[in-house]
Amino acid sequence: LSTLFVLIGMCVILAFTSKVFLTVGNVVNVLQQISINAIIAIGMTFVIITAGIDLSVGSVLALSSTTMGVVYVSTGSVFLSILACLLVGIICGVINGIIITKGGLPPFISTLGMMNMARGIALTLTAGKTINGFNGTFRWIGTKTITGAGFPVQVLFMLILMAAAFYILRYRKLGRYIYAIGGNEEVTRLTGINVHRYKIIAYAISGLTAAIAGYVLTAKLNAAQPISGDGYELDAIAACVIGGVSQEGGVGSVWGTLIGAIIVGVINNGMTLLNVSSYFQEFVIGLVIVISVLIDVQKNRKTR
Repeated sequence: LSTLFVLIGMCVILAFTSKVFLTVGNVVNVLQQISINAIIAIGMTFVIITAGIDLSVGSVLALSSTTMGVVYVSTGSVFLSILACLLVGIICGVINGIIITKGGLPPFISTLGMMNMARGIALTLTAGKTINGFNGTFRWIGTKTITGAGFPVQVLFMLILMAAAFYILRYRKLGRYIYAIGGNEEVTRLTGINVHRYKIIAYAISGLTAAIAGYVLTAKLNAAQPISGDGYELDAIAACVIGGVSQEGGVGSVWGTLIGAIIVGVINNGMTLLNVSSYFQEFVIGLVIVISVLIDVQKNRKTR
């Protein structure tokens, strides 16, 4: 709720300082801009709740996207290319999870390695070139709007994914176990829960959402680029942290993550409307992240 109040306060201030900010066109524009980041941040939420981190999502997005492009060019099949995209994302996530759980590597190191490996494979697969020329059926999700409402399909798709993730975390066994692992992994293990299995699933979900974001981005731009997704992992982490997902694990929700993603989008959009330098925008986002983490750390200290 505190994060939501911050968002409302920001919107009120920007509404008074810019006449354009609260127009329907600008609001839809902000939602479109944050949709890719929000989709990636869904999977990141699962991982951070387990007290982990996934630095590879940007590169996994690029690898999934370029694999999809190669399959599409080779077969002309929209279904096979999207299936290949999703499978690559899941496989990368599972590999991350296995290395972390079975290999005992810290999540930071494991996913950092995957970040470089996935990017390298994407560049090798395409020889550093962009793949384009996707048909209208393929691009539907990234270009169409709901008839009569002018509401982008990709934003609606993002909200559907958010609702599905909320249902899993709130009402399904998988969600309860993920919160339990983040709260106290050793106690969870002693209760008989297969901690390794559910951590691997969390990273697989992170890889899957990165792949889905790769598909939506490719459909929007009509281009699968091996350099796409660069820095997206930082934006996703920022959305989670600002939205109240604790880096110590066990606390957070996807709706908080969505609010965090919107806050990042509103800051960037608002400062652009006010003609603030893009360099200074990076400083402000960084400052917001630091403040959010400080609040989380102080809150955890008081709880302990």
